[in-house]
Amino acid sequence: MHEPLRFSGVMPANLLPFTADLAVDEPAYRRHIRWLADQHGVTGIVANGHAAEVSSLSRDERKRALGIALDEIAGKLPVVAGVYSDGTAEAVELARDAKAAGAAGVLVFPPTLFMWGAQVKPDMVVRHVSEIAEQADLPIVVFEYPPASGIGYSPETLARLAEIPQVAGVKDWSNDIVAFEKNLRALRATGRPVAVLSSFTMSLMASFLLGADGAISGMGSVVADLQAELFAACQKGDVEGARRVNDRLDPLVRVFYAPPFVDMHNRMKEALVLLGRIPAAHVRPPLTPVPPAERETIRNALVAAGLLA
Repeated sequence: MHEPLRFSGVMPANLLPFTADLAVDEPAYRRHIRWLADQHGVTGIVANGHAAEVSSLSRDERKRALGIALDEIAGKLPVVAGVYSDGTAEAVELARDAKAAGAAGVLVFPPTLFMWGAQVKPDMVVRHVSEIAEQADLPIVVFEYPPASGIGYSPETLARLAEIPQVAGVKDWSNDIVAFEKNLRALRATGRPVAVLSSFTMSLMASFLLGADGAISGMGSVVADLQAELFAACQKGDVEGARRVNDRLDPLVRVFYAPPFVDMHNRMKEALVLLGRIPAAHVRPPLTPVPPAERETIRNALVAAGLLA
């Protein structure tokens, strides 16, 4: 295939609204996608990611959620589809679904099986991504997890993955600025046009200043406009301007990513309700709703960020 599409800029990972009976709320989802696509500086959307509670979605629901996003954006922006599976064969099928629907690429999650020692067997990782590349043949963004999770990849493994022609980017959620810089340098050293897209949302400004090509972020579902403003300031070398935006993001970062980390996207849904962007913050089990006291904390953070009066 030809050199793949080069991703850059701020690409929010959409949240997925549900109705009270936990079906996909299509009208609310369409409004949410439209708001994201309309924000200045947003260069793409990621559907069927963590933020969309992808692990709770059936294959048919993933197809439908992606189809709605593609229909709503109607070619305005590229849509990247998450490929979340513990098996390579199923991952290939999900990637083929995405290609058939018209996705611009896929975001390939690491199988959870990798946490049992795949870090010392990089051939497993290379084979998994290579088979998706060969059998689905569309641009791939590799999802890099924190090294401490057991399913993150070493800089050397990322460099090997970058040699796969279809690999167009790495979503770096190393969550460690030292690891992030090592990954960035390893990928740049390959000489291949592989975008480094930060998911280091708890310290986004630092990763932008180090040279990230953009971001893929679930928090972008709430503040895509501010993340794009932060990225633009960093790109221009306007450090003071970047700090001002970063200061606005900080109260939300502290609330969304507070322990327990598993509640981050539940909290973001509550924020969208408070901002009037979705009607309800229903989440699918095993996730549980945010308690009333925490909703007030989220409201206060939105006020501190200047997003709510």
